[in-house]
Amino acid sequence: MNNPQIANAAALLGRILISAIFIWAGYGKLTGYAGTVAYMGKMGVPGALAPLVILTELGGGLLVLIGYQTRIVAFLLAGFCLLSGLIFHLSIGDAPNMIQFWKNVAIAGGFLGLVAHGAGAWSIDGRLAK
Repeated sequence: MNNPQIANAAALLGRILISAIFIWAGYGKLTGYAGTVAYMGKMGVPGALAPLVILTELGGGLLVLIGYQTRIVAFLLAGFCLLSGLIFHLSIGDAPNMIQFWKNVAIAGGFLGLVAHGAGAWSIDGRLAK
C-alpha cells in the first residue's frame, strides 16, 4: 500500500476486529466458568484445560489488540482456531456447526496475515521497532 497512514489504520482496525471475538469469548468463559467446563467435558475435552483456554482467548486477544508480540501470538491463535474448529465444530452434515468450523478456518487465515505482516506501526511492536 502506498499510503502508510491508510496501511497503519487498516492494521489497527484489523487487530481490533480480529481480537474482539477472542476477548469477548474469553471473558464469557471466565464469567460462565462452570458452563464452559461442562461444555468442554461434553465434547471430550478435560475441563481442567478451561483456564488455559480462557488465558489463550482473553490474554491472546488483548495482546493482539495492543499489538504486543503479535506475530507469535497470532501464530498461536491461528493454531488454536484450527484445533478448536476441529474439536468443537467439524460436523459434516450439520450446517450451523460447519459455518462455525469455516469461521475458525477464516480467522486462522487472518491471524496468519498478522504473522506475515506484523501489527503495523500503530502498535507496541511498532513502537519497539523504532
